[in-house]
Amino acid sequence: MSKPDLLQMGAYPDWDQIPLEAAFQVHRYFEAADKPAFLAQVGPRIRAIATRGELGASAQIIAACPQLELISVYGVGYDAVDLAACRARGIRVTNTPDVLTNDVADLAVAMMLAQTRGMLAAEVWARSGDWVAKGGYPLQSRVWGRRAGVLGLGRIGHAVAKRLAGFDMQIAYSSQSRKEVPADWAFIQDPVALAQEVDFLFVTLAASAETRHIVNAAVIKALGPQGMLINVSRAANVDETALLDALETGALRAAALDVFEGEPALNPRFKALPQAFLQPHHGSGTYETRQGMGALLRQNLSAHFAGQPLPSLVI
Repeated sequence: MSKPDLLQMGAYPDWDQIPLEAAFQVHRYFEAADKPAFLAQVGPRIRAIATRGELGASAQIIAACPQLELISVYGVGYDAVDLAACRARGIRVTNTPDVLTNDVADLAVAMMLAQTRGMLAAEVWARSGDWVAKGGYPLQSRVWGRRAGVLGLGRIGHAVAKRLAGFDMQIAYSSQSRKEVPADWAFIQDPVALAQEVDFLFVTLAASAETRHIVNAAVIKALGPQGMLINVSRAANVDETALLDALETGALRAAALDVFEGEPALNPRFKALPQAFLQPHHGSGTYETRQGMGALLRQNLSAHFAGQPLPSLVI
């Protein structure tokens, strides 16, 4: 029995690549020197696409695969997949939620702590001899007991809020509607109003055309010169120009970011700002989570071709 033809948009670790190639006839789009010619050659045979959240699948890619039935995303975000093109043709889309929730939440809170307490510079202080030569490290700010806002109380947002509650922080959140949460978590639907009430604003909502630049100049101004923005969602949710302007002028005290427009090529303005804590989009970057993501991606593919319910269907 022949194996289904699958278009692979980006590289996976060997622990995913080997079983993927055992089950499917894999065509590595990302390795093709002439991608249009490669797609013209293999596209008519493709029945599924395996991709990553940041790579997605464009309308052009989808159109080049007339037999396409399923797009399986390695990642929780699927905003880079042209969902309108999928709906028009009845193509199903899956992602890998839940398995990465807690690791992303861990990193979000760790970034808040590291930036607020100046931990990277303090480590340099201890290693460089400044501790001996200059004395104690300059005083930083506390985290516990302060006010935190979570913009988007989905799986990751809820996990972040639970962790923040452990620091006795006052929790407020913004979502499309009220959630079943502890009674002392305040619901503030408007992002500007939420930012006005908190010291730390965590961006954890799913990205879409509607949420593009939802954290805009008005939200950043409301967060204010003592505020800190933490983004572990998608870069498109934050207006980077407005954020950089605010950091450079002191209108915002600090930011901690795991996602960037045009990544991995960062806007060079970020690199000149010590008040910006920068991470290389590795919220899900643990062995355990990446293995779980790969397993769920393959489970969705296998279930589809076996005619079984998909474990994590998006559309």
